[in-house]
Amino acid sequence: MNSLTTPSSNSLTYLNRVRPSLNRIGSAPTRISVKCGYGFEFSTGSNRADWQSSCAILSSKVNSQRDESPVTGNDHVSAVNGHNNAVTDLQLVPIGNNKSLQPKPLSITDLSPAPMHGSTLRVAYQGVPGAYSEAAAGKAYPNSEAMPCDQFEVAFQSVELWIADRAVLPVENSLGGSIHRNYDLLLRHRLHIVGEVQLPVHHCLLALPGVRKEYLTRVISHPQALAQCENTLTKLGLNVAREAVDDTAGAAEFITANNLRDTAAIASARAAELYGLNILADGIQDDPNNVTRFVMLAREPIIPRTDRPFKTSIVFAHDKGTSVLFKVLSAFAFRNISLTKIESRPHRGRPIRVVDDESEGTAKHFEYMFYIDFEASMAEVRAQNALAEVQEFTSFLRVLGSYPMDMTPWSPSSTFS
Repeated sequence: MNSLTTPSSNSLTYLNRVRPSLNRIGSAPTRISVKCGYGFEFSTGSNRADWQSSCAILSSKVNSQRDESPVTGNDHVSAVNGHNNAVTDLQLVPIGNNKSLQPKPLSITDLSPAPMHGSTLRVAYQGVPGAYSEAAAGKAYPNSEAMPCDQFEVAFQSVELWIADRAVLPVENSLGGSIHRNYDLLLRHRLHIVGEVQLPVHHCLLALPGVRKEYLTRVISHPQALAQCENTLTKLGLNVAREAVDDTAGAAEFITANNLRDTAAIASARAAELYGLNILADGIQDDPNNVTRFVMLAREPIIPRTDRPFKTSIVFAHDKGTSVLFKVLSAFAFRNISLTKIESRPHRGRPIRVVDDESEGTAKHFEYMFYIDFEASMAEVRAQNALAEVQEFTSFLRVLGSYPMDMTPWSPSSTFS
């Protein structure tokens, strides 16, 4: 091997150091200017491959100079650590006391999907931009990337398939009641409830610019929005047909896309802004206490705590039908745990239970799954004991999530528009 011979004690001296940064997409690689004792200068990257390549080039230049100007004395180094290794095998790294110059090792967080590596949280919701679900997603996760989905199940699947990080979906409305579809999907999918958000609903009557109420022949919107504004539409003197569509903002988008000058939509003020519509009437909901509750879903549950109000959601069933419901409710009542919601849904795996009695004949009973929300954290002993007792009476029990309650104050005058 042709060894490196240096005229001084240090073969490589740094003239300039550029603080290296983490290797991120879109960032320029770190370059370091290096000058050899022989007077050769080169610029190299901070990774090992660049250093090896640059050292090989430097070696060839040094050898060429040594052939022209032989070096004598103790400065000649015949080997490195007694081995005749090639220069490219020398694992040279930047020298210096500044630890910040050392490349940062990869960690598990660098290999994780968003948002672990710093990218924007992706939140799925059902509907199109301008929907109330989009507003709920923004309230639950500010500065997130909202991802519209055409169906509730698509939102569930987007989280399960790592396309989205969270989903924000409605489960009940103060006027329209429960959204049964999402209760069924909660049982079908393995996502966890990690939070809730309550959004006041503020309906507006929207139409294309220049359209007056007298020109309208129909009003389109989500079925619940139509029901929530039925009396107000009558008071406005609108003798129009009312047609249901998939969502409120979708109705506004449909009017704009098809230039429908005889049709109005019931949607939010934001939908009017997005789709270029005018607001013919503002706040047309029949009841100002119109609030929709949304749940936030994730692939992993959160750790329950006791330092703030928590809510826990469960679902259970029993082979003997509804006869055990009183015992289940007693498990919470004896421990002073308040229930905020109880919902029954058909047991899709076994919707009917047939009971044969020799003296009374055959009876058919409907089978149900029961959903319960109660105000307690799973970190509390009383909640753990209550579920232990419930498990004795049920054939199936699943905790959907234990999560912080939405304690945001609101009033009818401070509704979302």
